[in-house]
Amino acid sequence: MSLLNIIILAIVQGLAELLPVSSSAHVVVAEKLLGLDPSSPPMTLLLVMLHTGTMFAVVAYFWRRWRTTYFQSARTFKTFTVRVIMATAFTAVIGEGIIKIIEMTVLRAAPHSEIEELFGHLEFIAPALAVAGFVILSAGFLENRRSGRAMSEANDLTLKRASVIGMVQGLCLPFRGLSRSGATISTGMLMGLAKSRAEAFSFALAVVITPPVVGREAIRLVRMEHVSASGDLASFALLSLLGAFVAFIAGLLALKWLSQWLESGRWYLFGIYCLVAAGGVAALHHAGY
Repeated sequence: MSLLNIIILAIVQGLAELLPVSSSAHVVVAEKLLGLDPSSPPMTLLLVMLHTGTMFAVVAYFWRRWRTTYFQSARTFKTFTVRVIMATAFTAVIGEGIIKIIEMTVLRAAPHSEIEELFGHLEFIAPALAVAGFVILSAGFLENRRSGRAMSEANDLTLKRASVIGMVQGLCLPFRGLSRSGATISTGMLMGLAKSRAEAFSFALAVVITPPVVGREAIRLVRMEHVSASGDLASFALLSLLGAFVAFIAGLLALKWLSQWLESGRWYLFGIYCLVAAGGVAALHHAGY
């Protein structure tokens, strides 16, 4: 894998991970267009590092807002923590539940197959992108029609709203193309939560679930039968660190862009993009990618 490929994937991951357009879908398409093997140990290591870079971008970007919103008092922090724990619990139960069901049914005949391989196919990514697009469009149009009074009353992140957002996040985990941030922020907006609160809570959940996701990918890396035979993997780690830094910078730019579009009422444009991207992915599939 060349340095140029690493930089390209880092930019794609950094932008798409934090914009509501599904990073997994964009990375899979980029890998196919670049002729890379997503299942290779270097690629798995690179994706682990890129996820880590975007996680630090989220922390750096939202830390001041989280500190003033959720950490202003012990009571506020406790309330916030309970909501994060509840949402994450629902995410884990639903996300892992769906994965286990698919592994015991669709992948039953191939015991060594993994769900990442199933949903890495473009014919599955395209409809997932379309679903994300329709959800984002619905939330964007509803938000633009909502009165200022309704929005001011919708500023409370209740336990019910947090739980529903966690459930939706769980639905997104197994399916590449179904944007996690797009679905969770849109869900909060559809339930009447102020868009800035929906955004901040969505990315707080992202910071919580990223370490387990990274850990799972790291376990996949260790379990690969040919990892020990990959003598250049250690030297590739340095290039992966460079990729993580590029993803960090791209992630900060993406978050700034996201906040500007969200606050200016242009959230629906991300939905239009997802629908167009779904068509593009479908076309690539028919072209043989």
